[in-house]
Amino acid sequence: MASPPVVLDTDILSAIMRKNPNVLLHAREYLAEHNGFTLSLITRYEILRGLKVKKANRQLAAFDAFCSRCTILPLDDEATNKASDIYADLSQRGLLIGDADILIAASALVRGMSVSTNNERHFSRISGLQIENWLK
Repeated sequence: MASPPVVLDTDILSAIMRKNPNVLLHAREYLAEHNGFTLSLITRYEILRGLKVKKANRQLAAFDAFCSRCTILPLDDEATNKASDIYADLSQRGLLIGDADILIAASALVRGMSVSTNNERHFSRISGLQIENWLK
């Protein structure tokens, strides 16, 4: 039985780019079952901004090549609506997290996907979101 598709959070994608052996093991297993990786437009933005601040042109080129083989989930109206629901729920429960994490989770939830992240503390607050931690 195939594993369900996941959206890579920024920390997991960074670990793949740094060639972390724990993450690479999970990544290889995942790619054996799936056509490629999926990430949110928010994750792409977070990686791009970091590389551009450092003026890491070689890494930018490598990241662009990596992304050309990925599915990038757009931030569409359905995800934005879901994100606002998540925000309201977390705010009412006094468990608010950052907008980027909310938007990544919403992009996954509206597509029936889970999130691979090392930030279980934040993402576990989101009702109905399945989490995988490829760093464990």
